This record gives sequence, structure tokens and C-alpha cells, in this order.
Amino acid sequence: MNGEQYGKVTVNGRTAVIIGGTSGIGWGIARAFAEDGADVIATSRNDAKVADATEKLRSLGATTRAVACDVRDSTSIERLYEQAADVLGNIDVLVNSAGSVARASVTEMTDEQWERDIDVCLTGVFRACRIFGRRMDSGSIINISSMSAGQARERRAAYCAAKSGVNGLTRAAAADLAPDIRVNAISPGFVKTPLSGDAFDEGTKTRTAIDERTPMSRVATPEEIAGAAVYLASEASSFTTGEEVIVDGGYSDSAF
Repeated sequence: MNGEQYGKVTVNGRTAVIIGGTSGIGWGIARAFAEDGADVIATSRNDAKVADATEKLRSLGATTRAVACDVRDSTSIERLYEQAADVLGNIDVLVNSAGSVARASVTEMTDEQWERDIDVCLTGVFRACRIFGRRMDSGSIINISSMSAGQARERRAAYCAAKSGVNGLTRAAAADLAPDIRVNAISPGFVKTPLSGDAFDEGTKTRTAIDERTPMSRVATPEEIAGAAVYLASEASSFTTGEEVIVDGGYSDSAF
């Protein structure tokens, strides 16, 4: 940015890799990027879902490639970068959206459950930031955190701990990678995704409680989280780094 004009909120012409991008929030971001004119690779561990997402992105006009990736394996992330760079060239945007939620109390949770959530939701983000951060010339890294990073959630100890770590990692990575690469986090509120199952369906006890406390009186869609990602990936956020953008319909700040 030269200071003579403001940056536009668009990712048109950019290249992006969305880890955890074949469903839920990640897919919402991948589709939004492609619809706005970005070239996008959406990846996850599931080969069938990767193939399906790739075809959908291609139908939207995006240059893409089907590449599966497991964030628990650094070699897999290295291969993802190499495959992405081969087809897209320099990567402008990395989104870390892979998720895992072990539903157990502190006293019930096994080591395996704890380690899986931490490995996928936190260490996997670190691995991707390290590998892509070494190779990206410039651009934006967006880590999908959660409002659970700052709020207690029953039977979600590992997930809450991992997302708290994501916010700390985001700030540290922002300091390390500046000024060429910006690193920010998005903390969604309650979003209806495959990971949430039927808990947020209208009429359920959980959904009713959420609607009563949330000023917007509903849960979010993945597309509404994607709007924040487009902003953070665009030139409009050229002086924004190390930040947590909360998109929760006012839930966190509501006293009702």
C-alpha cells in the first residue's frame, strides 16, 4: 500500500490454500474466495471430499488441484505447499481451518482425545504457519480460532485449550513474520456446520439458549465467517496483523 488510496475488500486475482477447506467454515471460505475471483486449493484428509470440493471450485472458475493433507504430519503439509505452488505459483493466502472436538470432561478425557485435539487444532496450525511462512513472499495467514478460546465450555477442555493456544500463536507468528506476512485469527461464535451436528437445529434446547443470549437471535452460517476472511486476506486489512476478529453475533459481549 502506498497510502494514496484504500485497499479494496476483495481477493480477486489472489491465490489461496484452505486447510480444512472441504466442509464447514473452511468450505464457506474456499467458496467465497473462488466466487470473488481467487484461485483456491481446498484440502483435508478425506480424498473424496477433496475431490468433490475441487470440482466445485473448478466450476466456479478457480484454478485448483486436488491435494489431500493431514495437518498432523509435517511431510503432508510440505507436499501440500509444493503441489499448491506448482499450480498456483506464489501463495498469497493460507487459511488454517482444520478442526477436531473431543466431547469429554476433564476427568473423563483420555490422553488420546486430548492429544488429537491439540495436534489438529493447535500444533497443525503451527506446522502450517512454519512451512508456508518460510516460503510465502508476502500475504496473509488466517487462523480459525473460536470464541471458546476465551470462554469456558463444558466437556470441551482440549478444544478450549487448543483455541486459546491458536490466539497466542497468531500473535507470536504475526511478530515473527511481519512486515511481509500478516497473521490474524477469526473467532467464530456458534456456526451451523457438520462438526456441530444437530445441536444447533432450530427447536433444540441448545439452539433456544443460544438464540436467547445472542443479540442477532440466531447462529451463523459459514458464509458469514467467510466475509471476515475475505477482509483479512485483502488489501483492506494491509495494516492489520496479530488480531483476533470475533464473529459471534454479539454473544460474547451480551449480558442477557
